[in-house]
Amino acid sequence: VQLVESGGGLVQPGGSLRLSCEVSDFPASSYHLPWWRQTPGTPEKERELVATISLGGIPIKYGDAVKGRFTITLDSSKNTVFPQMDSLAVEDTAVYYCSHGMSWGRGTQVTVTD
Repeated sequence: VQLVESGGGLVQPGGSLRLSCEVSDFPASSYHLPWWRQTPGTPEKERELVATISLGGIPIKYGDAVKGRFTITLDSSKNTVFPQMDSLAVEDTAVYYCSHGMSWGRGTQVTVTD
């Protein structure tokens, strides 16, 4: 499985970004499609769960830090997951990753700064 994230960039506080994760296929049908983030200095094993969506396109869970600000959707026709991130804050600065089963993308950097 290959996962490719995109859409990261530099944004001011209060701004929005829409990330995407294109997944080559879904061999692990028992797994959902989560997004994670990793802040500088944080170990890989401590990546924070941002949101999870089922293969059927149903949001399963949002992390407490992003509830009410982030929305996750799935375009099944394109095998692509879209986290819409609104009201961004400096604390949202991180590398954002998607995963499926044991496969991970390489991440996309999101930087929120004045």
